[in-house]
Amino acid sequence: MDTTLAALVRERARSRCEYCRLPEAFLAIPFEIDHILAQKHGGPTREDNLALSCFYGNSYKGPNIAGVDPASERIVRLFHPRRDRWSRHFEWDGATLRGKTAIGRATIVVLSINNPDAIAVREALIEEGVFAGGPDRG
Repeated sequence: MDTTLAALVRERARSRCEYCRLPEAFLAIPFEIDHILAQKHGGPTREDNLALSCFYGNSYKGPNIAGVDPASERIVRLFHPRRDRWSRHFEWDGATLRGKTAIGRATIVVLSINNPDAIAVREALIEEGVFAGGPDRG
């Protein structure tokens, strides 16, 4: 991936994970450029298929494009940062991310967004006043 495309993805995301909204500046591990539809599934390296992701979320997501909604137990697609509106699928309950839809709930599970370490980091950032989930950017 060329540096111009990577810079565009970072700028568009305002250096926040496009799944959990964590700001990159407060983590020691650099964020990664995620292929929303993985290359192994034919996903292209194009601006409309790329998202900025924290290392943890991206490593859990891997090539997954779907997950199981814990409420309905149905297989649903994962949140797509280029096509879906974040606020339609997610909402904050303190440092815990809640899924408002089957897509949101499945994404939270697959990316392990509410694992205890992630919640602890978000709680610390909230206490420091540097994290509140971030504004809805579409």
